Amino acid sequence: MDEEYGGDIITISDEEGNSYELEHLDTIEMDGVFYLAFLPVNDGKGDEDLGMVILKTEKGEDGDDYLVIPPEEEIDRAYQRFMEELFPEDE
Repeated sequence: MDEEYGGDIITISDEEGNSYELEHLDTIEMDGVFYLAFLPVNDGKGDEDLGMVILKTEKGEDGDDYLVIPPEEEIDRAYQRFMEELFPEDE
């Protein structure tokens, strides 16, 4: 965790080995699945317009929890819930 950003910062890597720093905004549970909302950390290298990233937890074969990209329909549902949680006055 890096207090400079004011929240929990994680680093994830994609299949090509590219690393991304994300700031954790919130976590929700829907139908027994945990969804996490992140914002990309502005590191001055571009990609500042990426917007919210939504990942979900999934058990691996080894029993550990992993963050994975959910299917599009799950992303849409989770996004709506995050918007309700993060900005309740904008309903």
